[in-house]
Amino acid sequence: MSEHVLITGGAGFIGTRLAARFARDGHRVTVLDSLIPQVHGDTPEQTSPLLRSLDGIADVIVGTVASKDDLRAALSGATIVVHLAAETGTGQSMYEIDRYVEANVGGTAKLLDILANEEHAVRRVVIASSRSIYGEGAYLTEDGRQVYPGHRADADMASGDFDVHVQGEGPLRLVPTDENALLHPSSVYGITKQMQESLVMTVAPTIGIEGTSVRYQNVYGPGQSLKNPYTGILSIFSTLIRQGKEINIFEDGEESRDFVYIDDIVEATFLAATDPRAAGETFNVGSGVATTVNEVVAALFTAFGREVPTRISGNYRLGDIRHNVADTSHLAETLGFTPRVSFQEGVTAFVEWVLSEPVEEDGYQRSLDEMSKRNLLK
Repeated sequence: MSEHVLITGGAGFIGTRLAARFARDGHRVTVLDSLIPQVHGDTPEQTSPLLRSLDGIADVIVGTVASKDDLRAALSGATIVVHLAAETGTGQSMYEIDRYVEANVGGTAKLLDILANEEHAVRRVVIASSRSIYGEGAYLTEDGRQVYPGHRADADMASGDFDVHVQGEGPLRLVPTDENALLHPSSVYGITKQMQESLVMTVAPTIGIEGTSVRYQNVYGPGQSLKNPYTGILSIFSTLIRQGKEINIFEDGEESRDFVYIDDIVEATFLAATDPRAAGETFNVGSGVATTVNEVVAALFTAFGREVPTRISGNYRLGDIRHNVADTSHLAETLGFTPRVSFQEGVTAFVEWVLSEPVEEDGYQRSLDEMSKRNLLK
């Protein structure tokens, strides 16, 4: 059955790939996007390859989820909504609080308010949630009990102790975090993602709409912004390598993340939007593998065939987590999907693409300066 899919934030890294996936399967696609300069540059019609990639694939509406009029225009005829639109960036969220809450929570509320009170054809809403809602993930104690540690203390990290602790317990062992884990985000961004998800999954069934949540881990791959300092360390480190600049590795470099390749994110989201078995479900979407920052740097050096100086500085950002890796068994068991691209394969493809792009003057140092000024970077 052919659907009419609205993708909010659909001109971004994930949204453009997802729009192409829907179009390939014969679905009509509408994209609503505000084309922010941080992602698309100051003249997106001329300079944004992401926007150009939607030519012939989707109807693009330039607008914002902060406007009900823009949302109404975009919702016209839509049967499925994939709600990607959000301000992203853990560090930035800690000092641009109003902007993050207004865009992420306010935009989701406006979308649901229209669906609850006005005529429409929408039958399913997929909310793009985030691993950030877990804060620190799941760990096992020495005697095998599962615990969910709280935020790391500034005093501990200042002394060089970056591990997570639970009072009265010895060393903890990281285990994959499943969808039933405690939700206790450690950043404003994480709080807003939890609220987005809660709003959709609470309101949707009460108004006869199927709600589905996909909790993304750290997404990377060809097409992600190389100049946006909030897109992740692979982009940031790649730009530094190409510029021959030193890489400052925070903490001790042993902090880890679950890196998931863009193609796997797109396919999982496509299934979440179209498969009847996804209705009412929440899915972790990740690789299920924890990769440390030190391992990321080594993989990039190998893929680029060159190295730059590195410095393990002990710097840390308040609001950052130590580890998180997804348990993806629910996605596999319910929808029959498991990630296909290994980190090594993904980094190789990513670097090949990076080398075809111009060297960007990124805003990474500026973002760090902003955090330092606010005492969020130590």
